[in-house]
Amino acid sequence: MRRTFAAALAGMLALALTGCEESGRTDSSRYTGERVPCPVAVDESFTGSVRIGYQDIPNGDLIVKDTGLLHTCLPNATVTWSKFASGGDVIQAFGAGSLDIGLLGSAPAARALSAPLRQDMRVIWIHDIIRGAESLVAKDPSITTVAGLRGKRIAVPFASTAHYSLTGALTAAGIDRDVRLVNLTPDAILGAWKGGQIDAAFIWEPTLSQLLADGHVVASAASTAASGRPTYDLAGARAGFVAENPKFLEVWTAAQHWAVTQLNGDQAQAATHIAAQLGISIDAARRQLGGYGYLDAGTQSGATYLGGNLGRDLRSTAEFLLSQGEVQGVAAPDAYADAVYPAAAAKVSAK
Repeated sequence: MRRTFAAALAGMLALALTGCEESGRTDSSRYTGERVPCPVAVDESFTGSVRIGYQDIPNGDLIVKDTGLLHTCLPNATVTWSKFASGGDVIQAFGAGSLDIGLLGSAPAARALSAPLRQDMRVIWIHDIIRGAESLVAKDPSITTVAGLRGKRIAVPFASTAHYSLTGALTAAGIDRDVRLVNLTPDAILGAWKGGQIDAAFIWEPTLSQLLADGHVVASAASTAASGRPTYDLAGARAGFVAENPKFLEVWTAAQHWAVTQLNGDQAQAATHIAAQLGISIDAARRQLGGYGYLDAGTQSGATYLGGNLGRDLRSTAEFLLSQGEVQGVAAPDAYADAVYPAAAAKVSAK
């Protein structure tokens, strides 16, 4: 995430096409059950092409992908799914013009909207609220509170949602100046943990479970969210695409809303789809689902989220990124509020 936008721009077209899959059960899905019916009226009028970036995160996006729901609801559309490793790569793809919709965390989204990038992007959906799925793990069993990490070395990927949560936890414990933060990728965190080079880490799956083999959770994104620092996995979209395709976005949002009803109402079936996409057991998928919160369209379109406070949360995240030297400037509050697009969620919730 610390790579500059310009340095990676040239390679983004190739990256965006890596692992591409056409929508439809024969390509992007691994589900072998009965076809899931479209939750809204099938739209045969849309004949365009849409490029969607996804990540291996257990939320409704993987359910929509696995069921081939967009192919069912938009039979004449050409939808291409491309796998991305991080939100940083997604915002680079937006900048390269090689992506229409993509999943990214709230920290990368805030970075995209801030200087120097100032991308013309819209946040169209909240895939999940991050809770225990990102946690602070300590190795020493005697450390049971965040304050107990005073003087310790803590690893975290800088400019990530985990970094944002970690600094909030350290500040609340009064030890933000009394620890050494180490910027490491998830893979490097695991190696440093095994080599005894770090004492703790704030990280996500699958590294989180690997650290818990001989570590324990001291705090999580759920606790930092309760203190006013929520973090999210979001769906971003190019502003031009949003303006030109409101009907597509309404159908796309209806599919995501349906997936959330599965996550909240039939978690066994939801876990089956997610396990198929992640290549893990259904039990492992269900455990991972417990680390997130999932919001339906009605909740999302309200004042707490897309309909109001999310823009404020994005600006607060941008201020954090500025303090870490990850952005060059924070835009006015309206820039973040105007980047949030609640219209599709509001229409879906009204039906």
